[in-house]
Amino acid sequence: MNRENKLIKNTFILSIGTFLPRLAGYVTLPILTGYLTKEQYGTLDLVSLLVSLLLPVATLQIHTAAFRFLIDHKHDREKAKLYFSNILAFVVPVSLVILLITYWVLPIESPVLKIWVCIYFLFDILVAEARQITRGLSRNLDYSISSIVSAMVRMVFIVLLVKALHYELTGAIVALAISPVLSLAYLFVRVRMYELIDFSLFDPQVLKEMLAYSWPMVPNNMSMWVMRVSDRFVVTLFMGVAANAVYAVANKIPSLLSLAQSTFTLAWQENASIVSKDKDAAAYYSKMFSVMLNLYAGFLGLLIACTPILFALLIRGSYEEAYQQMPVLFLGMFFSCMSTFLGGIYIAFKATKSVGVSTMLAALCNFVVDLALIRYIGLYAASGSTLISYAFLFAYRMADVRKLVAIRYNVWQMIFTMSFLIVESALCYINSFYTNCVNVILGTIIFLVLNKDLVKGFFVKGTAFTRKMYNRFIRRK
Repeated sequence: MNRENKLIKNTFILSIGTFLPRLAGYVTLPILTGYLTKEQYGTLDLVSLLVSLLLPVATLQIHTAAFRFLIDHKHDREKAKLYFSNILAFVVPVSLVILLITYWVLPIESPVLKIWVCIYFLFDILVAEARQITRGLSRNLDYSISSIVSAMVRMVFIVLLVKALHYELTGAIVALAISPVLSLAYLFVRVRMYELIDFSLFDPQVLKEMLAYSWPMVPNNMSMWVMRVSDRFVVTLFMGVAANAVYAVANKIPSLLSLAQSTFTLAWQENASIVSKDKDAAAYYSKMFSVMLNLYAGFLGLLIACTPILFALLIRGSYEEAYQQMPVLFLGMFFSCMSTFLGGIYIAFKATKSVGVSTMLAALCNFVVDLALIRYIGLYAASGSTLISYAFLFAYRMADVRKLVAIRYNVWQMIFTMSFLIVESALCYINSFYTNCVNVILGTIIFLVLNKDLVKGFFVKGTAFTRKMYNRFIRRK
């Protein structure tokens, strides 16, 4: 199987475990925004963000090493046993200590709620480690199914506890906590994770090698966390929890692009790591950069065109202010996706320090702009700082990644795609019937122009597949 076909196959399989679960989150969005007050929704958002902050701190991102080390020893369960046992020997005691600290510092009055948040934190860590071991063993389908289990359980419990039983914030947090527990149970049974636990294999040298790879990712993830969520804390500090709820909702539809991007990133990291040893790596990365630039720009154009409809369908309650933030966040999300693509090349060459440095600089940019403008332009400071920092990160990585591989960029292609995205974002901001109609036409045309080869290939292969199925099942009758 050639590199492109392998990338497509892995992207399709992993998309099951990234796209569908996150899509399920959008199904529950009308319930959460409709049944929780702004203050409760803002608190739920902050709890999720706090867990996402603590995970890399507690684990030193060691699960990233599990995948990267195992990818060179596919299907080797003995290696998986060695790595998984050493990871657990490190993660479990460290996590328990951090859990005790977290319980006492959580700004939540209810002891029961605090316990559920800690359960969520602990099992989110454990399932993250188990999933990366699963990926390293090339069991991508099981990885995806475990994510679906988590998403479906969360969705069912949100419907049951929040909508049907009206447990509001407590019900939402309980749903978050239970989902990783059942997801982990699936992997333990399906992948036989219990066979990979053998603490007699604990080896300080192996643990040291994994941590040497993973710990530089901590500043990166902390910085990415700052870029994604420091806005929320700054908004909460200066404008209140209700304003944070508005800003959290404003991010939902633009984040659909990162949802699509995340389905590609996991497969891309694997493919990029394998290709890094090939002689034509630079040409391959250059080609993929051009393809993904067109693909992300095309999908974002369609997403912007559909925003008025999506907003009406997904958002309940008085969140009209959120709509005005979205055009700025759309552009920021585009730069974020392209930066993540370039980050995959860093991972391929194990240049994790470069990942951390670039993200830390962008996070600093985000924080400074946010604090400087929040008093003057309110929520626009949060969305504007997001756009500026991701644009900086993209530009920095474009230049810096060339120290590793001689990747080439088509400047005119980037100017064209950015120009049409800016025009569409401006029309989206105006939000009149006529500008929305123009956006639908413009977004569709640009998507087809930028991705004509992809669209043509899809229809050709789709036609061939249909003909094959016809000959096999229908004509035979």
